[in-house]
Amino acid sequence: MRSVAVVVQPGFAPFEFGLACEAFGLDRSDDGIPNFDFRIVSPDPGVVPSNIGFSINVEHGLDAADDVDILVLAPIPRAQWEDVDERVIDLVRRADARDAWLLSVCSGSFVLAAAGVLDGRRATTHWRYAHTMARMYPEIEVDPDVLYVQSGNIITSAGTAAGLDACLHLLRQELGAELANRIARRMVVAPQRDGGQAQFIAAPIPVDTSLSLAPVTEWMMQNLHADLSVERLAARAHMSPRTFARRFKADFGATPAAWLARQRLLHAQRLLEETDLGLDRIASECGFGSAAVLRQNFARTMGLTPTAYRARFSCSDDVVAPPREAVPA
Repeated sequence: MRSVAVVVQPGFAPFEFGLACEAFGLDRSDDGIPNFDFRIVSPDPGVVPSNIGFSINVEHGLDAADDVDILVLAPIPRAQWEDVDERVIDLVRRADARDAWLLSVCSGSFVLAAAGVLDGRRATTHWRYAHTMARMYPEIEVDPDVLYVQSGNIITSAGTAAGLDACLHLLRQELGAELANRIARRMVVAPQRDGGQAQFIAAPIPVDTSLSLAPVTEWMMQNLHADLSVERLAARAHMSPRTFARRFKADFGATPAAWLARQRLLHAQRLLEETDLGLDRIASECGFGSAAVLRQNFARTMGLTPTAYRARFSCSDDVVAPPREAVPA
């Protein structure tokens, strides 16, 4: 029997914690699915408060997780990101050393990051926290666009329901596709969702208007259709191209080209959701030039085509938005 332990700490998120319980803790033997030896552990056994006003009683300390095959890290509050419990860090390192599965849900990835087991690896977390993780742990290749990432024995997942996608991914590897699909049917969820969390991101890279480059980025946002080369942007900021690129990366955590590409995709999302404009028109409005280029970039980042995205998220009432009025250079 495979063993699973879920680590919960004060301020845990009940829904994400519940996903692990649902995936690994239920008895499904009547459906031909093997049970797991399932444990809930905490650094300080006893009453552990959640983040929404109720508590659970945890019977086991971390020592009960020393021999498990799968260690799940439930989310931790933001206040704990820079001060992760050393006892949990030690548990994670021991589990990694014996090549046990490590699976984090949402901000549980910050525990793995603090333990150093993600250094040199690709990982993910909720898109709202990805920029913070990349800043705190530059050794990690943080991907904000995916539902989950597997890197060797470690699986990190994005926010909330993406944790379930990660659990099902691990179950497919442990039990095989047939049994994992059977579990998904019992949960009434898709065995494997298409696309990534990029399709849900409302503001991929936060814009701090207090920054000196904010006027330039605001102008970029109003001229997404234009040719926005680094040279042109640097001239507008009264900097050399090299200084501008370096300053932009320092202030926004991305190169000008990467930042611009994300904003163009975000604008394409809005137009797909809120208008019935054709793909050629949307491509022109967003600076992609042609529908083919829009499709290629959209599918690569979002994990699904513009047409599929519009079918899923459209809220248009057959109102075509007027083209964006450009701000003169």
